Order: sequence, then C-alpha cells, then structure tokens
Amino acid sequence: MARLLREYVSLPYDQKLVKEAVQQNQSVVLSGILQKADTKNQNGRLYTRQVLEREVKNYSQMVNENRALGTLDHEDSAQISLEKVSHRIRKIWWEGNNVVGELEVLNTPKGKIAQDLLSGGVQIGISSRGCGEVEKNNEGFDVVGEDFVLISFDLVAEPSTPGAWLNLKEGREINFNSLSKSVRLNRLLNEILK
Repeated sequence: MARLLREYVSLPYDQKLVKEAVQQNQSVVLSGILQKADTKNQNGRLYTRQVLEREVKNYSQMVNENRALGTLDHEDSAQISLEKVSHRIRKIWWEGNNVVGELEVLNTPKGKIAQDLLSGGVQIGISSRGCGEVEKNNEGFDVVGEDFVLISFDLVAEPSTPGAWLNLKEGREINFNSLSKSVRLNRLLNEILK
C-alpha cells in the first residue's frame, strides 16, 4: 500500500522585499531547491533521477496549466483542499540533480498567513508531498519506488535546529485510487505516450 511521503527543504528569502511586496499589494515570489535526485535526504530516503524526472515532467503540465497548487502545511491526504491553498508553483526546472522552482504566495487566507510569517522574518521551508512505496536498499535507507506520484510542494515551518530538516511526518497509507480521476488519467496517459 502506498504511503504519503513528505520531504522538507528551506527556501531563502529577503524579509525586507517580502514586506515591501505585501505593503504594495504585489506578489510574493520565492524560489529555491524543491527536491534532490539521487541524494539521501535527512529522512533517510532517496528519490532516483528516473522517478523524479518522470514526476517533474508530469507536474510541469500542472504548472503550465496554473494548477500546481500547494498548501500551508501538509494535508494528510493525496488531495489538495482549495481552502488550504497558500501558493502556486509558477516554474519548475532542473539544475544538475536539483529540482528547482519558483512559487507565488497567493492572497488566500492561508497565503496571507504565509505572507505574515515571511514579513515577520520566519524562515519557511518547502516540502514535497506524494504517494508511493519505499524499499530498503543495502545501505539501510529507503529508495522511493517507481509507483511514486508527486502531488504538491507545500509550505512548512522550519524545525528547531536551523537548517536541520529532520521532521518526517508520515501520513496514513494512501491508496492510488484515492488520487483524483484527472491525476490518475494524466499519469496513465503519460505512461502510454512515453
């Protein structure tokens, strides 16, 4: 049974620029590394380049259609609740083994909370949310399986140790069938077309 997988990364930003953007009613835009391929993360997981390339390609379609939404904190679901949306991913690309992106913090209720936190100097991180199986390798860490489905990149709080993203919040097991029909259909079509 697939599990809900979440990964944490910090997004650097300039507090002064965020305050100015909010005061002038402009978009708050953040950019940085969203995920890393072929690198053991602090949660003891490794996402292969092959799996991430496929998922970034699928996710890019959502970015291009302005449907790549994320929430403030992770939901315990493979669905995205519109009432919890705080931002949208505007761009996503590769730099070496890093998946890099640019996101816009929206003027939704949860987005305004994120803007206030940023204006107050709170360091906000970014965390991927997806479903998939993991399997232990010979080195003792989990390799994310071929069945992995990237759902979103969510905004999360920084752990108490600066830069140490050790918090792993495993969700309940998620069935692939719990994904929306459009996500399942997109995944199937992409598999057929490749």
